[in-house]
Amino acid sequence: MVCMAWQQAAGTGPHQMRRRSAAAALLAAGLGAVLPGPAQSATVLRVLAWPGYADADFVAVFEKRHGVKVEITTVASDDILRAKLASPDGPGFDLVAANTAEIARLVGQKMLTPLPVSNIPNTARQLPRFRQLQSIAGITAGGEVYAMPFTYSEMGLVYDRQQFSTPPDSVAVLWDPRWQGKVLAFDGSSHGFSLAAMHRGLAPFRIDPDRFSPLAKDLVALRRNVRSFYSLPEESVELFRKHKVAVMHANYGQQQLKQLRDAGLDVGYVVPKEGALAWLDCWAITRRSTQVALAAEWINYMLDPALSREFTRRQGLANTLEEPPALSGDVPMGPIVWLEPVEDETRRAQLWQRIVAGDRPARF
Repeated sequence: MVCMAWQQAAGTGPHQMRRRSAAAALLAAGLGAVLPGPAQSATVLRVLAWPGYADADFVAVFEKRHGVKVEITTVASDDILRAKLASPDGPGFDLVAANTAEIARLVGQKMLTPLPVSNIPNTARQLPRFRQLQSIAGITAGGEVYAMPFTYSEMGLVYDRQQFSTPPDSVAVLWDPRWQGKVLAFDGSSHGFSLAAMHRGLAPFRIDPDRFSPLAKDLVALRRNVRSFYSLPEESVELFRKHKVAVMHANYGQQQLKQLRDAGLDVGYVVPKEGALAWLDCWAITRRSTQVALAAEWINYMLDPALSREFTRRQGLANTLEEPPALSGDVPMGPIVWLEPVEDETRRAQLWQRIVAGDRPARF
């Protein structure tokens, strides 16, 4: 499953392989000489992350340097991430990459261990706003740091410039019947209800109990307007191209914009006037980990300047060491709304499952 995710993200043709091999050589050079550490063949570092966060060549450099094995498990939604972390099966994970809202939830559930920040020297290279850890909601508690910022993006709207004479300026475009069958939306319960709340001018993370019914009906209407719900960015690119999609709620933001443009599509990107949800993904060490020192080495490696630049080049996502390049050429219009923990994850997930399964509005 992991290898398949890497292949989807990286491509498997000769051109992609040559380009990636060259990038790997440059990456290894940028990271300095990579010498095997002491024989530690039994040591395994288990990492739970999103596709593209730990490409095979990134992992190979770390494995060779430390003489260990790294097992990567990828997820396609926050719901899947929660389920995997909660599973009692197997040895569990040493590290997880998750957004600040998820980190706050994990801290509250005592599923994370404080980071040995002094053992992560590359934090000194991060942009000032990411070094002010106490000011980032969700990642600190009781004077301890539980997660380190890694990458971020807002969830804007990607639109086909050939089908729009002017850029869309509101999330209402996703419900517009003129675009029925030409809309893509992300398959995620938390973000779905937050999007519907913003559409109605409500607070996206604190939905009152009596508001769930009308919002669920709104999401049924959205379901009837969309061509498909997607999980992974690569999936959204294929759907966008295959079905000549007009507009998409881009859960992966400018990563999807880059992938679509790399595929030759003439697309634009905007932040609608209601605002865009935005995520800041961080690395954290789980309480179940028996490899805390090695996990800290992984986080430090993920913050290496050479790796960070290559990550941004490949994925189109911003890193925390350098200001992001201007990818879109469009002027964002609305505010950025950083993710926060929501009022009732379970209720959102249960309702969302019924919505995407085809339940009728009258049943909500």
